[in-house]
Amino acid sequence: MKKLVLAYSGGLDTSYCIRYFTRELGLEVHAVLANNGAFSAEEVTVLRERAITLGATKFIEMDITRHYYQACVRYLIFGNIKRGDVYPLSVSSERMFQALAVAQYAQKIKTDAVAHGSTGAGNDQVRFDLVFKTYLPGVEIVTPIRDGQLTRDQEIEYLKKSGVEWNAEKSIYSVNQGIWGTSIGGKETLTSHMPLPEAAYPHQLKNEDSAEVILAFKEGEPVSMNGKKFSHPVDLIHALNEMGYHYCIGRDIHVGDTIIGIKGRVAFEAPAAIMITAAHALLEKHVLTKHQIFWKKQLADWYGMMLHEGNYLEPTMRWIEKLLLDSQKNVTGEVIMTLHPYRFTLDGIQSDHDLMKSGGGVYGEKNTAWSAEDAKGFIHMLSIPFASYYSIHPEELPS
Repeated sequence: MKKLVLAYSGGLDTSYCIRYFTRELGLEVHAVLANNGAFSAEEVTVLRERAITLGATKFIEMDITRHYYQACVRYLIFGNIKRGDVYPLSVSSERMFQALAVAQYAQKIKTDAVAHGSTGAGNDQVRFDLVFKTYLPGVEIVTPIRDGQLTRDQEIEYLKKSGVEWNAEKSIYSVNQGIWGTSIGGKETLTSHMPLPEAAYPHQLKNEDSAEVILAFKEGEPVSMNGKKFSHPVDLIHALNEMGYHYCIGRDIHVGDTIIGIKGRVAFEAPAAIMITAAHALLEKHVLTKHQIFWKKQLADWYGMMLHEGNYLEPTMRWIEKLLLDSQKNVTGEVIMTLHPYRFTLDGIQSDHDLMKSGGGVYGEKNTAWSAEDAKGFIHMLSIPFASYYSIHPEELPS
């Protein structure tokens, strides 16, 4: 039998793919679940049973969580990266590493074909295909959802006809979960004006009392929360996510430009990602110079755009990662936050590298490193270019 490796998530699209590949095409399907921290051991067991029941010859779980953090998430933190200053690149960054894991497995078993369940109207098709074409030259990429332009209703109907019951109610929303956030798509996100209903979010409000959280960073990486040290930042992210879920923190709807050139809208909940990047950005405001912050942001925004658009393999990305890593040597300290239902506040920081401690003056109060005459001379020098220009072009002075 012809071997095919499928990027499997257990959702409707990839479940359809297994049934279609085995029932209609007679393929030997290897269903690869690249676990990015979204699935517990119990959930993996359920997904394994589902894949085998649908007809897969093999089910393989590849835990990529720590590698994903080390190779990607920490750079998203270093760069305070959010697409459109809103979306923390949750699913878009995870997809790249799921594709890489699937490609590496396909290389290992020397597969005849590789597949994913992406549609022809989304970003994921680009991310998967770019990785597969790079790592698996000459290997056929099979995409029945894209090629058949199938709707979710058509997929459910096919599964039913082939003897597989599928909960259509649960398929109203497409939910993709990982450690760096969960995306939710549905009929509301296909409009420009409708908010996502409360019940569509995977987690609901459980805690209405405010709570203080102190996040500690060491060279840009989160290392402890409220004094508790974690053996790995992934464990801290899990813990902060769990706390944030109870407050419904990190919810929003992002609208932006898709890779293929249309506008797209997606809801998400990403408590740890939103809180960590916000806390990290505040700490950087205290310990980096204004020009360090400015130029780092330019490169971080470009890095985030390239990652979102599937260009993780672009060699320039490795250069920027080195700069981001070097930029973090003084980003060490604690950030104090307060959590409230649906929001959080950044209350302050403590750091040995805090440039507010450098002396010379207290903003809005007094100065000790310069005199009043120094200040007046400084301001006078700043005014000279303006005076020179407008002496020649007085008509251009703003009214």
